[in-house]
Amino acid sequence: MALTLLRGIRTPTLFRANFSLFCTTQHRPLAHFTTRAESVQTTEPKAVPKSIQQATKEAAEQKTQGFESVIGIETHVQLSTITKAFCSCPHNYGSQPNSTVCPTCMGHPGTLPLLNAKVVECAVKMGLALNCKISMTSKFDRKQYFYPDLPKGYQISQFDIPIAEKGYLDVDIPVEFGGGHRRFGVTRVHMEEDAGKLLHSESGSYSQVDLNRAGVPLLEIVSEPDMRTGIEAAEYGAEMQRLVRYLGVGNGNMDEGSLRCDVNVSVRPIGQSEFGTKVEIKNMNSFSAISRAIDYEISRQILLHKGSQADQIVQETRLWDESSQKTFTMRKKEGLADYRYFPEPDLPEVVLTSEYIDEIRNLMPELPEAKRRRYENMGLSMQDVIFLANDDKVAHFFDSTLEHGADAKLAANWIMGDITAYLKDEKLSIDESKLTPLELSEMIAYIKNGTISGKIAKEIVVDLIAKGGTVKSVIEEKDLVQITDPAAIEAMVDQVLADNPKQLEQYRAGKTKLQGYFAGQVMKASKGKASPVLLNKILGEKLKGSC
Repeated sequence: MALTLLRGIRTPTLFRANFSLFCTTQHRPLAHFTTRAESVQTTEPKAVPKSIQQATKEAAEQKTQGFESVIGIETHVQLSTITKAFCSCPHNYGSQPNSTVCPTCMGHPGTLPLLNAKVVECAVKMGLALNCKISMTSKFDRKQYFYPDLPKGYQISQFDIPIAEKGYLDVDIPVEFGGGHRRFGVTRVHMEEDAGKLLHSESGSYSQVDLNRAGVPLLEIVSEPDMRTGIEAAEYGAEMQRLVRYLGVGNGNMDEGSLRCDVNVSVRPIGQSEFGTKVEIKNMNSFSAISRAIDYEISRQILLHKGSQADQIVQETRLWDESSQKTFTMRKKEGLADYRYFPEPDLPEVVLTSEYIDEIRNLMPELPEAKRRRYENMGLSMQDVIFLANDDKVAHFFDSTLEHGADAKLAANWIMGDITAYLKDEKLSIDESKLTPLELSEMIAYIKNGTISGKIAKEIVVDLIAKGGTVKSVIEEKDLVQITDPAAIEAMVDQVLADNPKQLEQYRAGKTKLQGYFAGQVMKASKGKASPVLLNKILGEKLKGSC
């Protein structure tokens, strides 16, 4: 009892540079159980008004309609810590319902939270990556609200003193969406715990509660209302996912709910400084869905403005429905006063030292924005730059290939072309491939020195991805050395011309495109090993002499 009381005393938690991990003693999982609760579902007509569909297509031209949109995003990042935020329960996605729970994360009376220090480390990493000001002292607060999957009746979060604030995120818009560079402000980053999950029955008559997710650590990242289009918002979300994965603070999988984006959208007449009434949109499980949901909501609000029905735009939460491609009302949005925040009495303040922050900063990897600028300085196109930096594993493979002396553009072409196509077909990631950066650089060197042709290399790279090995061994095993002897190639050209007299006559009659046919026949005869440069030179001379 004395120990329990002492754990609740509000003494500052000091985070030094030793990265200690605080967690409670492991509790045995309680028996599996489910709780049934009535589920209220909103039914919407299936038919989508034609005017809304047309307006959705015109969403990108909203400014020409006399209105502009204002968009902000709240991103929830589930952290990949071994244990939950305030107890020692593990969290493994896909576990049996209510199998990773204890009295603390179930909100039983008399239990006390104990902060997992890894959560603080992840929050500082994310704050630094987002160019935020890190709070040397921050605190936790109770956010009061009732929902069946929130066992305590409140959520431990941060209210007025978040761990990081006043930052920004730089984003490169893909060329196909107009290109360009954008900088979006970040209002704050704060730590909190996740709620449980409701599993609704097919009939809708009841819901089951799974508390495995209750108490899992989250970072909530709130942007400034700096975005103006669905594309910008989607790219902001995608860049946030890249940061999460580069830093290793989470897996960023939207389909698992490890990264969730709630979007706030409002419209206003161009030139008006005051914001319009904002609407929150939830239930988007991809970045393309974010873009489409925003474009739809912008169009819906513009239509209401144009129809003198702006008063029908109310502050509410709407759900995106993928099947009908529209949003519908879920509930009225609660204001801050409804949550009745007050300081969490069972947790001390979080006090950081400069040494702790500096040690984390020094261990940070190169981030996507810095990587894109570095690739751009190599002379790569923006399309190449965005592709290579999109995935930290692809970027690492590319960088390792360059370290072995490969030409940047050639390495990029191979990774973005044949290698990615094969991996996509086989549903593999690049780190699951048996091809190594060293062998890719060797293969590029063999192409440049004329040992093999590009066509032969396409055959070799498939072997290396699937089976591994070395370029040299594949070349020797399959006898793939390029034929560079002019006499041997000339003999093959003579034979092909002799075997195709009809096509040769057609060529002499002016059908010069047949040169490609003859070249193909020679390549077929040489099993793809004839040097393309020598072949085209010799074939061109032979055909010119025959006219």
